[in-house]
Amino acid sequence: MPDLIIERAGGVVTATLNRSERKNALTYALFDALGALFDEVSSNEADRVLVLRGAGGAFSSGMDLADRARDDEPRAGTKAAMVRIHDAALALHRCTKPTVAVVDGVAAGAGMSLALGCDLVIASERARFSAIFVRRGLSIDFGLSWILPRLVGLARAKELALFGEMISAEEALALGMIARVASVDSLDSVADALVQRLAHGPTVAIASSMALLDASFTSTMDEAVDAEGDAQVRSIATDDVAEAIAAFLEKRDATFTGR
Repeated sequence: MPDLIIERAGGVVTATLNRSERKNALTYALFDALGALFDEVSSNEADRVLVLRGAGGAFSSGMDLADRARDDEPRAGTKAAMVRIHDAALALHRCTKPTVAVVDGVAAGAGMSLALGCDLVIASERARFSAIFVRRGLSIDFGLSWILPRLVGLARAKELALFGEMISAEEALALGMIARVASVDSLDSVADALVQRLAHGPTVAIASSMALLDASFTSTMDEAVDAEGDAQVRSIATDDVAEAIAAFLEKRDATFTGR
């Protein structure tokens, strides 16, 4: 679809929100397409990393309120309409491949939720974030009630959600919302360097580590170490571990195949 440009190269899937005239505001059709893409990347062995970006100097301004007004549901706020949004959020959360949001400009409302739902967020120094929902008379969605307290703590999450204030990239970094801040000119090169490291990494180990960390807030220590043991057994059986050991002994960089 023209509103979502998808490119594949060397195991990296880059999805660009392409509605720059609307600051990449999200539509129901875009949520459907994103959810399908997240599922596809998760199941496609050749896809090793997913990158989300926005065109035209913005990541996403959030839900397109004009699209809500055009929606074919009797009322855009019905549960059936919300399921289309939440299916995409769950598909992103369940993606077994690393997901990286590259944020330039604004990431507000569901756009902020989409970015923070990724495993890593790399932002330019001019990026801005806002849980703007409350300023539109709306409660938070796209999984933000689950994501935000885990990133910044409950008290700060409530402040961000209840006031919907815009914060800078540096503030977001200090709060633990994002991983890196880069200059506008170096954003692409900084993000690409990290993405390439992920794309050439041991995919089984990476997927297991992501799953273990995601489960950490609801696991006991006993459950965590048991799950770690199971994950290590799976990792040890891969060719990537044998390659890593050989590379260490031969004093060279390992070449991981994801098997």
